[in-house]
Amino acid sequence: MNLNATQECPLPHIPVMLTEVLEYLNLQPNGTYLDGTVGAGGHATQILNQLSGNGKLIGIDRDAEALKLCNTLLGASARPYLTFQSSYHRLPEILDQSGISAVNGILLDLGLSSIQLDSKTRGFAFESTGNLDMRFDGNTGETAVDLIARSSEKELADIIYQFGEERHSRRIAHAIKAGSNLMTVADLKEAVRKSTPPRQRHKSLARVFQAIRIAVNGELDKLSAFLKCFIDFLTIGGRVVIISYHSLEDRMVKHTFRSLKQSGVLKVITKKPLVPSQEEQAENSRSRSAKLRVAERIA
Repeated sequence: MNLNATQECPLPHIPVMLTEVLEYLNLQPNGTYLDGTVGAGGHATQILNQLSGNGKLIGIDRDAEALKLCNTLLGASARPYLTFQSSYHRLPEILDQSGISAVNGILLDLGLSSIQLDSKTRGFAFESTGNLDMRFDGNTGETAVDLIARSSEKELADIIYQFGEERHSRRIAHAIKAGSNLMTVADLKEAVRKSTPPRQRHKSLARVFQAIRIAVNGELDKLSAFLKCFIDFLTIGGRVVIISYHSLEDRMVKHTFRSLKQSGVLKVITKKPLVPSQEEQAENSRSRSAKLRVAERIA
């Protein structure tokens, strides 16, 4: 937990759909807001700027490197904030630890940060080099190499199909397991190259890397846990804003919002997900697959 930082730094990550996030959170100057995927602080900085000295921001992220940058950035503000290196699905215990019973708004941006994608050592992007790690928290849990090594060919095919929606999953899994000592981004790319047609290979690579990353970090399990509990920690009139980047996440968010609406506790603000403007997509290509959904607690 960090309450203070003193230096300024350039923004290392372009926040996706920033204007929409700030508008739909319906920020109240004295409110308490939680950014559950605070990253390097792109959204959080702008949220904090709109709060008074009586407001508060809570930032959560699993990535220690991103959180260090975030604390440096947020430290330029005199407004109160707390940061935690943890996962947003631990919302109940983090708020309890902070002495907070409920918040006025919650933001989740489920995409990878530029810090992660641009890293030459962490293996998140198939355009990168180096070892296959893919962990958000580099200090705990198994790496992508570990996951691949312990998984059977069928288990690996299931991961690629379920989390990447890749139709060549069995052929790719066979090629991966047929190789020896798969350790690097280049090794995984070569396995995909051997087992997929060239015309759609770029998409296959993206799906395979996405699937293995999701499995390594337990992303869908953590989102599921969050979606089951967040409503209990949102004030009446408080809003939740979630940005997802693939259909698996977006479907989970949509179905949860719909169920809570039918229960009479949530109002869905966005009947259809919002997407970035053409201008934003042109300026930030990594925003192209973003979908933003908003809901408000009403009971």
